[in-house]
Amino acid sequence: MLEAGDIHKYYSNGKERLHVLKGVSLKVSEADIVAIVGPSGAGKSTLLHILGGLDKPTKGEVLFEGKPFTQVSDKGLSAIRNEQIGFVFQFYHLMPEFNALENVLLPALISRRHKIEDKRQKAAGLLASVGLGRRITHLPSELSGGEQQRVAIARALMNEPKLLLCDEPTGNLDSENGKQICQLLKSLNKEKKMTMVMVTHNIDVAGMASKVYNIKDGKLE
Repeated sequence: MLEAGDIHKYYSNGKERLHVLKGVSLKVSEADIVAIVGPSGAGKSTLLHILGGLDKPTKGEVLFEGKPFTQVSDKGLSAIRNEQIGFVFQFYHLMPEFNALENVLLPALISRRHKIEDKRQKAAGLLASVGLGRRITHLPSELSGGEQQRVAIARALMNEPKLLLCDEPTGNLDSENGKQICQLLKSLNKEKKMTMVMVTHNIDVAGMASKVYNIKDGKLE
């Protein structure tokens, strides 16, 4: 489903050129759970953003279902990110002025594939499936960290993506909420055969993966 070949990423920091990723390659098959572990600053998030088409490598290639991102237009890449790849970020990135239901609705409103009534019903169903059926009208500021992360997961599932990318999905949560998020992700993989790639420094999160890579000094092992 997803393949990265010889990925390099450089950033310029004044006069210094930082070599963040140094020839990273990996393959992700359908229904895999892949964990990429490593310390802060090792390049985990940079790699995840490149795998999801949010950032471009300085060198190397990413293929999604056999097609290189470099052969896809910006509009086409936006459609892939909206409809086929779901993103779950460490800091949730919920719209503070929108309630839980409206935040989950956003990807579907962008894609315009369904009627608004169907979208609302589906969003409400997703919130119910992550245990937030009674919190749909609450703003993010009225939700706990664990609840906000579950809203973010429901939002990522709105357009039924083939691939879910998670950046430190339990990074800002206490141990109990972290366990609940892990259980939710495992059930999504088991019941929906959803393919997942997650970057984390949490051993419990990495423990549920079918493949675990370690990233150190810009290289993957």
